[in-house]
Amino acid sequence: MKYKLKFLLKTAEDHRSLIPRILVGLVFLSEGIQKLLFPGTLGAARFERIGFADPEFLAAFVAYFEIVCGFLVLTGFAVRISSLPLLIIIATAIIKTKIPILLNEGFWKMAHEARTDIAMFLLIVFLLIYGAGRLSIDYRMLRKLKPN
Repeated sequence: MKYKLKFLLKTAEDHRSLIPRILVGLVFLSEGIQKLLFPGTLGAARFERIGFADPEFLAAFVAYFEIVCGFLVLTGFAVRISSLPLLIIIATAIIKTKIPILLNEGFWKMAHEARTDIAMFLLIVFLLIYGAGRLSIDYRMLRKLKPN
């Protein structure tokens, strides 16, 4: 059990993850809150326009995951674990909203519309590879688990 926890908390020994963590955390925290505040444009109505079944449930489900996981990434706690749902959310957004633009309107329109999604996707992959970094709760917990 201790080995598995060490593996999940393993992180780079430097500060390289700080800016990606702040960006990913703030964007997803903000987007989750906005889905709840503005259901007509960003929440259930948008999920319905995209074609999801049960858009009210799904929009709330995604919003809460974005809020919780965004907050965890922002604070540097369980970053690898909380990055996985965010990766699934952003991959789904790309597949459901950007691929149709590519097929219907061409590469350049899709490239313009997908720029934030692609950036978030790659930043999440970065966090999965390098972890939370030195300025994180994960780093402090990992140091406590290491033998002296």
